[in-house]
Amino acid sequence: MRADQPPPQETATDVRADQPPRLETPSRVRADQPSPSKTPAHVSPAAVVLEAARDNAAWCDAMCRAHGLPGRFTAHAWTNPRRTPPYYPDAVTLSPSATEAGVLGGIDAGPGASVKDSFAALDLTPYGFHVLFEARWLHRPAAPAPDPAGDVVWGRVRSASELREWERACFGGEADGLFPPSLLEETAILYGRRDGAVVCGCVLTLTGEAVGVSNVFASGCDDDPAWAGTVAQAARLFPGRDLVGYEADTAPAERHGFTPTGPLRVWLTS
Repeated sequence: MRADQPPPQETATDVRADQPPRLETPSRVRADQPSPSKTPAHVSPAAVVLEAARDNAAWCDAMCRAHGLPGRFTAHAWTNPRRTPPYYPDAVTLSPSATEAGVLGGIDAGPGASVKDSFAALDLTPYGFHVLFEARWLHRPAAPAPDPAGDVVWGRVRSASELREWERACFGGEADGLFPPSLLEETAILYGRRDGAVVCGCVLTLTGEAVGVSNVFASGCDDDPAWAGTVAQAARLFPGRDLVGYEADTAPAERHGFTPTGPLRVWLTS
């Protein structure tokens, strides 16, 4: 069964048809250097959802491009006509005005197709889809974050061998080669080590004004060290930036300064 990972503020009108939003790469904003101080121009829940959905779509497109499967952006949705890698959707809506026909017309809607309904506004049941899971978008205002206490040491994945180690820890050995090394040039993939072993980690993406937080995992420690480290690393690498993301279980993120905003759904065909 396919699933989307539950485990990067512009409005939808800022996303031009057939042109992906700019993905910041190390040549423009390096994650080991201070970035310009920016916070979303609007911090209403609706604006947060628009920014978070746009960033998430850009991250999905980066993953697909790394696999030779680029998607297509319109004002209302990101879609991919070919089946995307495991854990990643075939479509992400970018506007509450997206329609079922418009989204499904851009993908292979056969068995195994998945759609991230960023505004929980679609009804895909008549088209053979069911709700795989529901979640909430998250927002954390830009704020300094002290290095968390404890024995988890954080660092950035820099090599293909480190990436494979990170992937094994993140997915429990169930994903092999899902993250191609080329992603290291477009994202900040971070690990937390204890006694040399990767016990937690996350992915940070910078595609707009806010930093996207995804793939937060804890495989050898509690959730709190993973989230505390993620927030601290985001503040260090991208100072002055709000954080956005989503989770099905928002409690761990809420304990570290995130506020749940709008709902989302991920739909799947059997």
